Amino acid sequence: MNQKKVLLVIHPSKNEAAEFASELAAGLTASGYEVFSNYARELAQTTPLSAIASIDELEIAIVLGGDGTILRAAEIVRGHSVPILGINMGNVGFLAEIGRPEIKTIVEAISEKRYRGESRLVLHHSIERDGSLIAEGWALNEITVGRSDSQMVELFVQIDGRPLSRWGCDGVIAATPTGSTAYAFSAGGPVVWPEVNAIIFLPLAAHALFSRPMVISPDSSVAIDLESEGAILSSDGMRTQELLKGDRITISKDQHSIELVHLEEAGFTDRLVAKFKLPIEGWRGE
Repeated sequence: MNQKKVLLVIHPSKNEAAEFASELAAGLTASGYEVFSNYARELAQTTPLSAIASIDELEIAIVLGGDGTILRAAEIVRGHSVPILGINMGNVGFLAEIGRPEIKTIVEAISEKRYRGESRLVLHHSIERDGSLIAEGWALNEITVGRSDSQMVELFVQIDGRPLSRWGCDGVIAATPTGSTAYAFSAGGPVVWPEVNAIIFLPLAAHALFSRPMVISPDSSVAIDLESEGAILSSDGMRTQELLKGDRITISKDQHSIELVHLEEAGFTDRLVAKFKLPIEGWRGE
């Protein structure tokens, strides 16, 4: 029987995360798991991720950090049936557990597979230049097309092959429900519950009468033609691509999804309340 395998993804600059990871690795090892990590050299009882033959061998990826570290884990497991469990290390995000479970609780839940999953929509983008495909990519949170200098960008946007508008703007954001609480939220977009299958699309500081956030079908395709000299495409704020005048960017639902799992029963509403410290006590006497 093959040994069970688990991945620890930790925030590289948080000593607290490294200490917790070492204790968790010891607990998992004692329960019969082989533990891999992206920072194995700094963690006792772990093996470098590069030593694993296939990501598909992993039972689960455990993230010790914030939402940004979970995005790093998504880079590792995308395209594989490996769920991601985020453990809160100080900042209440939308993707990790609200609280920090004890190590014993985490080990027992993983050994007994006592966690529930949420399949999260992922976006795909392609870039065409002079009729040829030059790049492709994906994002769990959002894809942005924005200016690369002080000048605004000129964009011609089409949805499902039909023209929508031309905008002179700072850029546009195409976000998933997962990303609706990230950059899109800061730019004035709506908060969308993860169970809602949709793409959020909104312009940034557009010089136009119509520049409202839009929620469109996950089966729709958004095409963006760059009509100014240059721009930058960014995926999840981590992967970038320089764009040139005449490039066409197409954004649609990706063929892969990401599964996020939780130990607690807390739903998205509870996470929203915890993140923004929303006033709920005393409401109608409750």
